[in-house]
Amino acid sequence: MESLVSRAGTLKKQFKLRQPWGVLSGAAVGLLFEKPSTRTRTSFEVATLRLGGSPVYLAANELQLSRGEPVKDTARILGGYLDVIVARVFSQKTLTQLAAYSGKPVINALSDTEHPTQAVSDLLTIKEVKGRLQGTTLAYIGDGNNVCNSLLLAGALTGMNVIVASPEGYEPGAALVRKAKSLAKSTGGSIDVVRDPKDAVAAADAVYTDVWVSMGEEKEEDTRIRAFKRYQVNSALLRAAPRRAIIMHCLPAHRGLEITDDVLEGARSVAWQQGENKLYGAAASLEFVVK
Repeated sequence: MESLVSRAGTLKKQFKLRQPWGVLSGAAVGLLFEKPSTRTRTSFEVATLRLGGSPVYLAANELQLSRGEPVKDTARILGGYLDVIVARVFSQKTLTQLAAYSGKPVINALSDTEHPTQAVSDLLTIKEVKGRLQGTTLAYIGDGNNVCNSLLLAGALTGMNVIVASPEGYEPGAALVRKAKSLAKSTGGSIDVVRDPKDAVAAADAVYTDVWVSMGEEKEEDTRIRAFKRYQVNSALLRAAPRRAIIMHCLPAHRGLEITDDVLEGARSVAWQQGENKLYGAAASLEFVVK
């Protein structure tokens, strides 16, 4: 993880100087997306081009998958055509099958379980602003979702202190928390899950939030909004945090729900830097799987 973050920073400098880096020269990178995407799709398309490859966008509703073809059958065919598969899927099981049957590297561009390339970009942002990862404290406020899961694991791997504040019933899964705590023991980091968002941000170097209603959870919207009402990242919550704390959001943001407009647009927000860094996290991930 530290190597990926460091490499993402190096690629950022090279990309800004328009320096070519042909590690994907002649490679075809398939982007199989079952869910809508702005940042993740565009970042992987651009990263593929900048690294010398050719992106091939595969909308799931335009494939035979939408007519019931088994994932393993699609995977075998795509493996014969492509060099890398980047997949944004509803189920982690789909990724597992793509990897098992395609015979090619598969990058998780978001599943119901994790969003690992987002975490690479997030940690790059923290390192750029704070100068280090080891010992920094990240407070995640809100739903214990796929983004939260990946931040717990990535933070644990790099010696960060990650504190999650979620309402009862919406915290990250116990098994994943145990895994993160086990990883943190060997890196000097720490993992905590609390109820009170003010407790979570009390020593934070970064305050992070994400949407309360993820794709596929629209039927739960009213229930979720009620459950998360006191977990909004707003100026009142930030008064409980150190002045050094930066504000992070993986975007898209629902302003007025999980975060207020004044905080997202405020001087402490690094959300746009974070969003740009998805390009370099994507590039580092692509480079990693083909080397």
